[in-house]
Amino acid sequence: MLAKSKLTIAIVAFACFFIGIALYINFYSRHTADTVPAKTSPEPATVIGSVRPDFTLQDTGNKPHSITEHDGKVIVLNFWATWCPPCRREIPALIELQDKYREQGVALLGVAIDEAQSVIDFVDPMGINYPVLIAELEGIALTQTYGNHLGGLPYTVIIDRTGVIRHALMKELTLEEAETLIQPLL
Repeated sequence: MLAKSKLTIAIVAFACFFIGIALYINFYSRHTADTVPAKTSPEPATVIGSVRPDFTLQDTGNKPHSITEHDGKVIVLNFWATWCPPCRREIPALIELQDKYREQGVALLGVAIDEAQSVIDFVDPMGINYPVLIAELEGIALTQTYGNHLGGLPYTVIIDRTGVIRHALMKELTLEEAETLIQPLL
């Protein structure tokens, strides 16, 4: 009789254990679906199709530049920082993109979310052939106006000749990806 009651207790304990796990999984999956954001698209849909915001920033030579200087061109607006490894890795592709498409009306602009001296020390040795504007910490708010609500870097926005944002990507961009996105806009 004692063995039979021990077996019954073990079976009940075993069943309670698995019911508890099932309830935990059910509870966890329901509540995390409400609190964990869904996987974000590489293109922040909130800005796609909208007119690009205006801004003016100083370049590495302390000269102010407005994005409106590039009206009528396809603009590749790249937000980056010197301390960001994927940003640094994509710069050679951006240099090549500028070389290859400048004559076809593509304007590449780098906006550094970084301290001015760090950017100045970084730009020349890298051979960057496009304007680099220094946004420092104010650049975080600027990236948000361009749809970067998560604040990730690198963040690239592609704007058509009429000033409408066509693509916004929070990722390291390759030359091939950039070409695929800008060629239909030429």
